[in-house]
Amino acid sequence: MAARRFAVRRIAPGFTVGAMCVIERSDGALLLVRHSYRKRWGMPGGLLQRGEEAGDAARREVFEEVDLEVELAGEPAVVVDAEPQRIDIVFRARPAKGSDSDAARPVSPEILEVRWFPADALPELQHETSTALVALARASRSPQSPHLQPARPLDQREERPAAG
Repeated sequence: MAARRFAVRRIAPGFTVGAMCVIERSDGALLLVRHSYRKRWGMPGGLLQRGEEAGDAARREVFEEVDLEVELAGEPAVVVDAEPQRIDIVFRARPAKGSDSDAARPVSPEILEVRWFPADALPELQHETSTALVALARASRSPQSPHLQPARPLDQREERPAAG
């Protein structure tokens, strides 16, 4: 058994595993972040540390990035992206009881901005964020799933006329 595990690890492709949170406020607004190294908006999240449970990583990353305690809701969705060899575990979350959701703010150098957006008026999203929202929307068709207003991915939204 040990020899087989060693052989599989030597020839199998390596994947990074991350955890991210779709954080929904009681009014349905979603918390998004603007990373210093990306142009579009994303969700709080990051890589799991060795031996860390995915839910613990999701809560830790949210706190480290935006100084907000969250409660995870329901089962996560899993997104496998073969090209960059990345697996994202996507959790639904809400601000923890007693947390001031309006006090969420950037506390990590990688986060430039934190903002709540109505679910039907999201900005341009990072690819990973759009994919995560689609995965959660599919999972939300299950009767056991908690409420979340699924957003349409950027490429499925109607274009708005320019203001002017």
